[in-house]
Amino acid sequence: MRSCSRVLLVLVLVVLSLPAWAERFTIAAASDLRFALEDVIAVYRAQYPDHAFEVVYGSSGKMTTQIMNGAPYDLFFSADISFPERLHAAGFSATEPAVYAIGRIVIWSNTLDASGLTLEDLADASIRRIAIAQPAHAPYGLRAQEAMEAAGVWDRVQGKLVFGENIAQTAQMVESGAAEVGIIALSLAMFPALAAHGYHLIDDGLHNPLTQGFIVTKRGGAKPAAMNFARFMETDEAHRIMEAYGFVMPR
Repeated sequence: MRSCSRVLLVLVLVVLSLPAWAERFTIAAASDLRFALEDVIAVYRAQYPDHAFEVVYGSSGKMTTQIMNGAPYDLFFSADISFPERLHAAGFSATEPAVYAIGRIVIWSNTLDASGLTLEDLADASIRRIAIAQPAHAPYGLRAQEAMEAAGVWDRVQGKLVFGENIAQTAQMVESGAAEVGIIALSLAMFPALAAHGYHLIDDGLHNPLTQGFIVTKRGGAKPAAMNFARFMETDEAHRIMEAYGFVMPR
């Protein structure tokens, strides 16, 4: 009987010694964050090895719809703050939408010298396929459309366009040769494997700002670990990594 009491005491002490935030959480993140966020996560895991979480990447518009339909995401990092704002207005968030970065778009290719290309060059007959993210639900695709419209080439490239479901898939289409050139996120073009091919930074005056925002969802608000990760994204450590991938940090 005494030995059973000792066992129960040990179990109670073990439970009490577990981390305060041992629950799991899930991050939904825009695809332009694929490389930058993985580096941020590596630093975060080193500091909080007991926090268990996973990241799902996709298009911001589709993830917004998924959250509204009950997807089990605890944090949402969008490529356009309008999506977190929409979720907040509809009562799906535990926090106010906050800006975490400003994104940029570039012309990129792994077969052409993209550093010497302009938006006007995309209309040239020598370029047969141009990849962009689907403007209907991917903010980076919409900004690519806006930039080409402002440059006066949108109507002339319609027959050349191929669409990725998100900006990471768009970059993969160019990498694989499915398109000769693409308009992708600077954060992807600065990843070492892609940066070797060069890129042309598109004038951000040609499109609306890529103001990227995040929220902690209603379900995430009850999880201390999810809230902790949200705070970590505002640290100098996280900002330095984001800046290394071409993001502009909010003041």
